[in-house]
Amino acid sequence: MSQPIIFAIPKGRILSEALPLLAKAGIVPEAAFGDKESRALKFATNRADISLIRVRAFDVATFVAHGAAQIGIVGSDVIDEFDYSELYAPVDLNIGHCRISVAEPAELAATDDVRAWSHVRVATKYPNLTRKHFSAQGVQADCVKLNGAMEIAPALGLSSRIVDLVSSGKTLQENGLVEVDVIAHVSARLIVNRAAFKTNAAVGALVEAFRTAVDA
Repeated sequence: MSQPIIFAIPKGRILSEALPLLAKAGIVPEAAFGDKESRALKFATNRADISLIRVRAFDVATFVAHGAAQIGIVGSDVIDEFDYSELYAPVDLNIGHCRISVAEPAELAATDDVRAWSHVRVATKYPNLTRKHFSAQGVQADCVKLNGAMEIAPALGLSSRIVDLVSSGKTLQENGLVEVDVIAHVSARLIVNRAAFKTNAAVGALVEAFRTAVDA
């Protein structure tokens, strides 16, 4: 019997939004998969040929790019940050909508002109995407890599601005920050390992199942 397909799903908000799509595509995880308190990482499904792993969003891209998982779901922000040549993102799943934005303290924004920037210091977990964005505008960006708690960076003097995911904007507001620029709009994508897609017909069949699920 061939090895089961490993399907990587990110923890957090995308996971809950992905469950109905998984069901439409014919994949039903074991009950523990939806349990936020469970520390298990690998889960069975109703299909003997498919197992799920539940990992951090950035790790989804890494597992799939290196072939440890053959297929996954991840935000377009992660795809843009890593730009793995081994990844193919054939389906926009139309879930996980948010945006990557530049934000700064409200008092700075009151007199700031984004168009006048020539050099910025930014706290972000997206250094590659951030540098690329600012470079295209002729702005030099010094990026301080953080994995979380970006909103506190300006208050502590670590950086004057941040680049982070924004959904409702409530977290920014609670920390005295405002959006001043939107780098990209984000949605979750189905990603596959290019080699697996070319050599494993079952992976291609899953891609078509998700296309159908999204259209439905």
